[in-house]
Amino acid sequence: MNGFDFAGLIGVTLILAGYALATMGRLDQKGAPSLAINFAGAGLILVSLYRDFNLSAAIVEAVWALIALAGLIRLALERLRRQGSR
Repeated sequence: MNGFDFAGLIGVTLILAGYALATMGRLDQKGAPSLAINFAGAGLILVSLYRDFNLSAAIVEAVWALIALAGLIRLALERLRRQGSR
């Protein structure tokens, strides 16, 4: 196993663990920890695709990462708005 494969396995583990925890109600799927787990997992899978590229998988993971990043940005902006209204 090389580093790219290892990165991909860690990425898959993160995404599946995050999904399992959200499904069991132990992790808020709209919360920052869940979004960060999804972003990191998708990013690591994209790293693994660098060595053995697959267009379909790259599109899914890139969109997955962008959606998670958009959620993290939304949370950050909401936090800034709340701090500004104090």
